[in-house]
Order: sequence, then C-alpha cells, then structure tokens
Amino acid sequence: MAARWGQFLLAMALFGVVIAMMLRSGLGLGPWDAFHAGVSRLTGITIGQASIVVGIGVLAASMAMGVRPGVGTLANMVLVGAATDAALPLVPSAASLGGGMITGLAYYIVAIVVGGYATGMYIGAHLGAGPRDGLMVGLSTRFGWPVRRVRTCIEAAALLAGWGMGARLGVGTALFMVGIGPASQWGMRRFGLVRADGSAMAATARGTAEPVPPTQPRDRAA
Repeated sequence: MAARWGQFLLAMALFGVVIAMMLRSGLGLGPWDAFHAGVSRLTGITIGQASIVVGIGVLAASMAMGVRPGVGTLANMVLVGAATDAALPLVPSAASLGGGMITGLAYYIVAIVVGGYATGMYIGAHLGAGPRDGLMVGLSTRFGWPVRRVRTCIEAAALLAGWGMGARLGVGTALFMVGIGPASQWGMRRFGLVRADGSAMAATARGTAEPVPPTQPRDRAA
C-alpha cells in the first residue's frame, strides 16, 4: 500500500508540473479548463467551483458505467490543484526563455507526454481514477474502443462546449486535444491497463487490473 501511495503521489506531482507548463506556455489552456472557464462565464460561479461541479457530474456518469471511485478519486481532485500551485513558481514562462511560439509548443509537447505517463502511473496505483479519467476508462471498457479514441472524443466535446460558452481557446488547446489521447493510451500500456487493441481492461474500471504479461502482443497502432 505504501508503494501504491508513493506511485500515486508522484503522479499527482507530475500532473502539477504538466498543468504549470501549459499555463506558462502562453498557448492557451487544455480543453477541460476551457470548458470550466465557459461554465464560469455562463453561470457566474468561479472556475474552481465550475471544476468541482463538472467533476461531480462526470463522476456520476462514470459510476453509471461501472467505474468504482476510490480514495484516490477524491485525492485526485484536491492534490492536482495543490501540486499545480506548488509547481507554478518553479516553472518559468515560455516567453521568458525566448524562442516565441516554438518554446511554447515545446512546453506543450513535454506536458502531453508527461501527462500521458502520469495518467497510467496514477490509475495503475489502483486507488481510484479521477472523474474525467474514470469516464474515459468507463467508455473504453463499455464499447471496446481504444483509449486514445475515447480520450480524444471527450477532449473534443469539452473543447467545443467551452468554445460555445465563450471560453478563449489557443493553439495549445487544440494540440492537447489531439495529443493527450495517444499519450494516455501509451502511459496506461506502460502500467498494464489496456488490452492489445488499446481498449481499457475491464478490471481497470474496478481498480483491480493486473499488469499485462510481457508476452502479450502490443497495440502497434498505439
């Protein structure tokens, strides 16, 4: 259990760095953050309150598809924000490093790769997935779709909804939308959470997935 919590907390710290890099890139927020900003603009509540409300709704939807929340589900909602606050003072803005948009794009590419790996790391600790990742796992398990396809569709829906509510988007918003799906599938594969076809293992939704044996064929399309 100590090792699982250590793995989980390390992943939360990585998520904090990922979000800090996105914020410091100057290229816009991720699709979900854009969606939260849109809800805030439409309702008058704060972005933080919008994130909590949306998270509760998404959690209910994932539970309806058989995804079991765990202590890590609630910890995820709290610790990612705390990790982001801790990482922000340590990550310089892309503009301060020079290079213009190239540096901002480099920030986003690193954030996507690290974010995908951190997704597999914390779900692989089997302490419960966050609301949005739980929805991703639930849809992938229910329909047998590759994780990359499900995650991309979810991010696209969040982006379009946020845009429709007046949220400001950026180049990074679109880049994250198309990149985080493949990165998440790759990260989950590293921790034995997906089948050879890229879909989430049924046990992953229950938080009891066993690692994929090394001899199992890999998804060459991942």
